[in-house]
Amino acid sequence: MGLFDGKKGLIFGVANKYSIAWGIAQVLAREGATLGFSYAGPVLEKRVRPLAESLNSPFIEQCDVTKDEDIERTFAKAKEVFGTIDFLVHAIAYAQREDLDGLYVDTSRDGFHIAMDVSVYSLVALTRAAVPLMPEGGSIVAMTYYGAEKVAPHYNVMGVAKAALEASVRYLAYDLGPKNIRVNAISAGPIKTLSASGVMGFRKMYKYFPKVAPLRRHVTQEDIGKTAAWLLSDWAAGVTGEVVYVDAGYNILGLTVPLDEL
Repeated sequence: MGLFDGKKGLIFGVANKYSIAWGIAQVLAREGATLGFSYAGPVLEKRVRPLAESLNSPFIEQCDVTKDEDIERTFAKAKEVFGTIDFLVHAIAYAQREDLDGLYVDTSRDGFHIAMDVSVYSLVALTRAAVPLMPEGGSIVAMTYYGAEKVAPHYNVMGVAKAALEASVRYLAYDLGPKNIRVNAISAGPIKTLSASGVMGFRKMYKYFPKVAPLRRHVTQEDIGKTAAWLLSDWAAGVTGEVVYVDAGYNILGLTVPLDEL
């Protein structure tokens, strides 16, 4: 028997086969979960639909998370298809390129609003919509990054958004604990995803990472997928409001100079 036999859930944030959300989906499906997928718009549909169909997903819907009517429609259809759900995966983030390339002090007002709306408020909005579909409780996992806690060059407004996301995870966990709905976040090490390609200097950071991370390697979609599966399963029944690092130990370092350079 799989860990998720009989379990149903929705995944938001798959953009292509390199997405962290896709890594999570593969692990969940392997463990028996029935998955529903959302994509942001027609451009992404041609990438997401074949992936979802490869896992025999009965639910593949477009949803613009900046529009309440889209969220309402998506969850109404999810109720028709699934009745109830057991988990929700939030792997959505966006900031305008110009607000990542320059200095944080130069962040535009519109850019700040967009980053916070898409990357943070969407978790609140999706969670609120998911609660009625979790009458017996459930689990929600969001994706964050160490730039929420420490400065990561060229992460800028996204780092601020991730800090707000992590705070939202804690407040949602507090609100929903009485309903037996758990809310946690995974802080992942660098992975070559579509969103990562928008961060200036990512390739250099990616190359440098395994030289200093305690495990001396990169993290993989599988690493993150397994941790997400744990948090979404009953095995983590007593865990909520937490940020779990899956970064080969990078976050414990106070000094990141490779040992052979000391």
